[in-house]
Amino acid sequence: MKNVIISIFLLGFCSSAMSNVAEAEASTPPRFTLSDIEKDFTYIDIERAMGKLEAPYYTHQPEKKLDGFTVGEYPNKKSIEALVKAVLNGEHPAYDSLLIAHKNTLLFESYFAFGRVDLPHYQASASKTYTALAVGRAIQLGYLTMDDLHKPIVSFFPEIDTNGLAKGVEKITLDHTLSMRSGLRIADGLEEQWEKTPELIAGQNLALAYFKHTEAVTADSQIYHYQSTDPRLTMLVLDAAVPVSAEDFIQTEVLNKLGINQYHWEQHQSGLPRSAYGTSMTSRDMLKWGSLLMQNGKWKGEQLISPEFMQRATGSVAIPTDDKWDYTGYQYGYFTWGKTLRVEDMHYKAHMAWGGGTQMVIAIPEAELVVVVTARARAGGFDTMDLVEQKILPSFSLTSS
Repeated sequence: MKNVIISIFLLGFCSSAMSNVAEAEASTPPRFTLSDIEKDFTYIDIERAMGKLEAPYYTHQPEKKLDGFTVGEYPNKKSIEALVKAVLNGEHPAYDSLLIAHKNTLLFESYFAFGRVDLPHYQASASKTYTALAVGRAIQLGYLTMDDLHKPIVSFFPEIDTNGLAKGVEKITLDHTLSMRSGLRIADGLEEQWEKTPELIAGQNLALAYFKHTEAVTADSQIYHYQSTDPRLTMLVLDAAVPVSAEDFIQTEVLNKLGINQYHWEQHQSGLPRSAYGTSMTSRDMLKWGSLLMQNGKWKGEQLISPEFMQRATGSVAIPTDDKWDYTGYQYGYFTWGKTLRVEDMHYKAHMAWGGGTQMVIAIPEAELVVVVTARARAGGFDTMDLVEQKILPSFSLTSS
């Protein structure tokens, strides 16, 4: 995954659209030729080179593809067409894509602006959830155990010299890093300085740098604090625990198992895959992560992720707080968000991968529903959760049947 893009032949999408909401609806999004850009590129480069769609594409009868999903027809055409109209009128975040699957059957698919059916969309912090599920895969295969989640994280790094570490570092566990409660506090700008000299933070040297240069780790500091250090330490533990590199493990034991072969996973200066952000996935492949969240770690009947880990990952391990955003009603598990949605007198727990700019995988197990959104709206996640609760979930709620 070192800046390597796998299986990248962008064909364009040739299905005919099935909705009559907008006169300017596109039946065939524009094609793109890879030779039009430089050799060393990322999917973000492709997006910029293509620009926005001249017209949106949406259908409540998606085309079947060889990607593991059956397709069907959206049960409430009137409501979904009203939703599309609202999106086009600017009443919701400016989405690049919106997909809806019920019982692992894709029922609605849409692409706006920079969205394409075969173009992986950049993922910010949704990448954290993918990283957490890779840890769950390592537990399922026996390379880690649930007890390992509560061992001192320094025990996973035998290569580093433990002399001169900051006070309290030995209290940090994998359970802490997976839930943003490591207690690490690195001075602003210090990591950026390290990244200018990558050889100093290669591999486990990154953990050593964190452990030496953090403020003291205390019970007061081991509370929810959203930062990139925690997912990076988590990726280092994964790399130390599995018999191959973390990069190879994620590719062979997670992405290949899900049939995800068209993606980009950036590399951090430490030499490991980025974990705080930096992946690119197609919207259809994002549905597969949602299926794991919805089915307690199963994919096509196979238990890919440890069910015990999934219970913890989608539970309420930490209460998220932030000076800028209001997270009232939200919970945080292992790099996975949670929120209870309501339809009339019914309550539904939603599990989310959530990235800045609004890349979201929203799984609602009780309704057997997965909603995927990609966008470029900084605060659009809150609006999207309202949209799911008020305009999508009611069509699949137990009250509707």
